[in-house]
Formats: sequence, C-alpha cells, structure tokens
Amino acid sequence: MILDEADWRARADAHRERAEPYVAGRLARRGRGEKHPVDDFLFEYYGYKPARLTRWHPGVGVLLGGDASEYAALGSYRTVDLPEGRTAVGADVSRLASRREGMEWIRGLLAMTAGRTARLDCFGLHEWAMVYRQTPDEVRHAAWPLRLGADGTDAVVESHQLRCSHVDAFRFFTPDAVPRNALAPSRETQRALEQPGCLHANMDLYKWAMKLVPYGDSDLLLDCFALARDVRELDMRAAPYDLAALGYEPVRIETAEGKAGYVRLQREHAERAAALRVRLLADYDRVLAAA
Repeated sequence: MILDEADWRARADAHRERAEPYVAGRLARRGRGEKHPVDDFLFEYYGYKPARLTRWHPGVGVLLGGDASEYAALGSYRTVDLPEGRTAVGADVSRLASRREGMEWIRGLLAMTAGRTARLDCFGLHEWAMVYRQTPDEVRHAAWPLRLGADGTDAVVESHQLRCSHVDAFRFFTPDAVPRNALAPSRETQRALEQPGCLHANMDLYKWAMKLVPYGDSDLLLDCFALARDVRELDMRAAPYDLAALGYEPVRIETAEGKAGYVRLQREHAERAAALRVRLLADYDRVLAAA
C-alpha cells in the first residue's frame, strides 16, 4: 500500500494529537524538576521517550508517498524506487532479521499467557513487598508517606501469602520479602509463570508493542499505553503509599472491602488486556511474516 502525502500526514497528526495529553504533563514536570509516581512511571521504567510516543509509524507493508524525508532520515526506514521516477519511504524490513529471535520469544510469551486462566488473588501486595522492613531512607517512593506507617505496612505483608508471578515485580522485593513469596519467578521461568490477571503482565503489553516499532501498529501502541497508564494508577492506589495529595483514593487491600474493589478493577483491566493481547499477537505474526 502506498499512502499519498495528505493521507499519511493526517494519520500522523491524529496520532500525535491523541498522544500529546499523555506526554504533556511529563514534559512540564521535567522542566520543573518534579516527579509523579503514576504519570512518569511508564516513561522512566520502559525508557520510551515522549517524542517517540507521539511519532506515528505506518508499519510494514505501507509506503509513504510524497515528501517523506523526515522518515527517510530515520535509521529504520529506506527509500523505494517507484515507476516514473517517483520514490516512496517505508520501514526497512531487512533490519528485522536480527530481531527475529527476540520477537519469536515475545510472541511465545504472549500466546502462553493468553492461554491461561487469569488469577486475581495477589491484591497488589508486590508493592508492599518492595518496602517490607525498609528504613524510611530505603523506600522507593520516599517522597510519599506510607498510609499505615512502616510497622503497619510490615504487618500487612506478614498477614498475607504473597503470590507474585511476575519476574519484573518480584526482582524488586526486599530481601526479607523474597522468601515469603509462593513462587520464585525468574527470566527462565517467565513464559511458564506469566498469567493474564497480573497487573505487570498487562502493563507490559505496552513494552511488547514498543518492541515492534516502527514495524507494528501505532494505534495499538497507544491503546497499550492507555491500558498501562490505568494499570499503573491501580497499582499505586493499592500500594502502601498515601497519594491523597495527588487526588488518588487508596484501594485499601488490607481490608475485605478493599480486596473486593481491587479484584473488580483487576478483572476489568485483564479483560481489556485480553483483547489487546489478541491484537498484539496478530501484529507480531504480521511483522514476523515480513521478516
């Protein structure tokens, strides 16, 4: 498919307009030297810059007609000769060969996760395990007080069975919290343990969509970002921190009512993630076919 310049510029503008509300706060805070534990997290944790999120890509199988010099200047694009002396610009699929093994691993992870039943019994305790028995200076988000204080936070951890199955949440557990977890997730066991109810597994759909840039679906990338942003909000509302000053009502998972509220929101996010995971699998298949 070859898009004329008016068409692809309209698509690029629409993508940028949709993405800009997600990045505006980040850019403003960065200029002021401020941090936000919810809205800054995706940019810091996944390392994907605001400028990249706002840039639309046509994906494999689509060429940009007209003056697409701004894309031709990107390292992952190439110029294609067309009849009558014309040219077009598209993603350089020759670069996919070196990424094929990694993409196949990710596709396998997505497929295995999609085939499992969602478990909704972790109650977000991974964030509590990350501060278990820490001093105030050691707490990750030290700018925000613990709702129950250090002793109260530790007591919540000690009164529950930790069931974290996600390696990139588990690796931040404090040393004292590690043996309290029912599992010992590792990179080697990730595909065997990851499950579709996990907040971090669903937030990671954004990361797996990022891995397809510039060959994947840009609309899907933003859909995954939107879910990840909502998941992060639940993650921090259920965390031990007091974020009332930011307008976040806590999900008090230390209570029966709070657990029920957490599970309800976790299920809603898992349902959204299931649909995105299906789309992401199809996008991986499309890019792998091009490779």
